[in-house]
Amino acid sequence: MPTHSPIHSFTHSLRSPHGRLLDLRQPQLMGILNITPDSFYSGSRLSPTDETALLHRAEAMLAAGAAALDVGGYSSRPGADDIAPTEELRRLLPAIAALRRAFPAAFISVDTFRAAVAAEAVAAGADMVNDIGGGTLDADMLATVARLGVPYCLMHLRGTPQTMRTLTHYDEDLVLTILRFFRDQLERLRLVNGGHPPADVLLDPGFGFAKNAPQNFELLRRLPELAPLGHGLLVGLSRKAMVHKFLDLSPDTALNGTTALHAWALRGGARLLRVHDVAEARQVVRLHEMLG
Repeated sequence: MPTHSPIHSFTHSLRSPHGRLLDLRQPQLMGILNITPDSFYSGSRLSPTDETALLHRAEAMLAAGAAALDVGGYSSRPGADDIAPTEELRRLLPAIAALRRAFPAAFISVDTFRAAVAAEAVAAGADMVNDIGGGTLDADMLATVARLGVPYCLMHLRGTPQTMRTLTHYDEDLVLTILRFFRDQLERLRLVNGGHPPADVLLDPGFGFAKNAPQNFELLRRLPELAPLGHGLLVGLSRKAMVHKFLDLSPDTALNGTTALHAWALRGGARLLRVHDVAEARQVVRLHEMLG
């Protein structure tokens, strides 16, 4: 574990256009709600027709300490099937409506790379857009989030979920490449935002997205190098291949390894952990706060 303390300039909260706040002055947790039949971790899958199961899981996550819920209708696992926007919306909109009715104060993120889907989800009550494409998979995404005035998570990705496994070669230093990507996308977001710097933006380095196992571990070790960009970091490591394949496990048995990497991520400056297992991740955050 590194002995230095990373410096962060990001201290503010994310402000939803619906009036809700996500306070990131201290690290927080975002619970994963996959309304998909094919997400890589079978334990995370929820049926779009089973509202009871959705609400039960959401309630458990909120009770365990989740500050936000991330609802997705499109599996972004490597090689996942592409689905039409109409199918993505069919899965997402009833789920967001149900969550908003049951938990009116909950901060809800929509996990989508499609601008039209994001706009409908925000209209239905979503508070944030979590875009795995970082504005590269839909040319309208950056202008859409700027127009909506919605908090935005900008992730680093090369290619698509269907092609990213073939795009892990980087001609330059990995972290430098990611820094340049974020710089360029933040500038594009500034321009479509009327020249005003976007404030409510999280950056996600995209563990597992167009990155092989050694690259993922290098990125985790060097996470503090992303701090000078001045935006909070969202980190998604939960039960991913860098945990379960490295340890010769399945996603079902990768909780302990995930917990270890969550500690590294928090030490490296993560402000929001995207997790399947909220109670266990909350223990890591509490211990990190005590040691910090």
